[in-house]
Amino acid sequence: MSHALEFYINGRWIKPHGTAKIDVINPASEQPCAQIALGDEVDVERAVAAAKAAFPTWSVSSREERLAVLERMLAIYKRRSEDMAQAISLEMGSPIARARDSQSWAGLAHLEEMIAVLRDFSFEGPEGDVYITREAVGVCGLITPWNWPMNQIMCKVAPALAAGCTMVLKPSEVAPLSALVFADILHEAGVPAGVFNMVNGDGPGVGATLAAHPDIAMISITGSTRAGAAVAKLAADTVKRVHQELGGKSANIILPDADFAEAVQRGVRGCLSNSGQSCDAPTRMLVPRARMEDAMALAAQTVATLRLGNPADEETQLGPVVSEVQYGRIQALITKGIEEGATLVVGGAGKPKGFETGYYVQPTVFGHVTTDMTIAREEIFGPVLSIIAYDDEEDAIRIANDTPYGLAAYVQSGDLAHARKVARRLRAGNVNINGADWTVAAPFGGFGQSGNGRECSKWGLHDFLEIRALIGYGG
Repeated sequence: MSHALEFYINGRWIKPHGTAKIDVINPASEQPCAQIALGDEVDVERAVAAAKAAFPTWSVSSREERLAVLERMLAIYKRRSEDMAQAISLEMGSPIARARDSQSWAGLAHLEEMIAVLRDFSFEGPEGDVYITREAVGVCGLITPWNWPMNQIMCKVAPALAAGCTMVLKPSEVAPLSALVFADILHEAGVPAGVFNMVNGDGPGVGATLAAHPDIAMISITGSTRAGAAVAKLAADTVKRVHQELGGKSANIILPDADFAEAVQRGVRGCLSNSGQSCDAPTRMLVPRARMEDAMALAAQTVATLRLGNPADEETQLGPVVSEVQYGRIQALITKGIEEGATLVVGGAGKPKGFETGYYVQPTVFGHVTTDMTIAREEIFGPVLSIIAYDDEEDAIRIANDTPYGLAAYVQSGDLAHARKVARRLRAGNVNINGADWTVAAPFGGFGQSGNGRECSKWGLHDFLEIRALIGYGG
């Protein structure tokens, strides 16, 4: 990581204004694995100024010019995919096999999708007597998280580039190593100077400055609901566009006509994958009241098959959670679940036996969870599943929608028509039916406190565009 103590501004790596630094902690060892510089207001000003200067030229670049840049990025990303996977595994504890086939792959898939969308996207055309143009929103501030670092960086950078926007990226200071690799890829791809800029830093030092900056036309953040709300407040004075992909507490309704064993096993694996650190994880499993004991037994059996281990081990399925702070929050919520009377099926507080070093959490399942319990309402963001009983289908739908969040939901049924009917009644931006494969072609974003706006494919591109109406254009 030769540029870890530098920022990428105006087409080159430069030294930061200040001297503040922070260690990047390997969550498997609890030891520093790198050190990065932390930016300040001066660094943000430099980056925004570079993006502002580059906007007039890049915003009127041709489709062919933008495609050429994205295609060069794609070729280099493919060549450096192993570097990306290793960086992600090191910085946030993703098992290396998953870092390759899910974490690094997600960035590649989003980039391929955006190239395909851009080739045929209609930026302008007549609609009746009015001529409509879709043009770059302006200079964008992009704030990304640590849990799916490359998924979220590419979800923002690729459509911003395709739209003709210029940008300043602030990756998570907890997992910044993959972003350093990413910036190297864009530099090698020949992204014009000032179009893409990156400043490492924390929320108060860099994120807040970006959100409040008068020359930033749009701020796009993926993070907690608390962070999203704080950014929106800072952005309000300049009336900039705010795009938020925030928290979730997704319900997974297993209907009586589902293949029960298969649905429970799938739900457990979906909840615990990525060590539970996914905003759309199916963390609330809803089962018929008469099947609660069956669900708990199946969940325990499924957890027993999962291999916890060192992220560098090719056979590891679950690694540590990302940080000491995250570990502590998860432990507190597990303890809260026990105190409030949920049945502890498997797992519990403390580290797994044999994993005294590293931020490892026991994969934990609670049964007989009631809707008023803290673990049924708060986003835990760890490998913790709550199983909740429902009385009938109407009760299941009511429980699923009884949350301030609305990012994702899941429905399992042996009757596709039945599943479709229930899916349409769930207040969530994404509803997965019967374990369908995730796709970068589907819009991603939420209702309620899960945010606003949509990412992925053409939906993400639309959110980086302003619409102009030319009335009387035809004379």
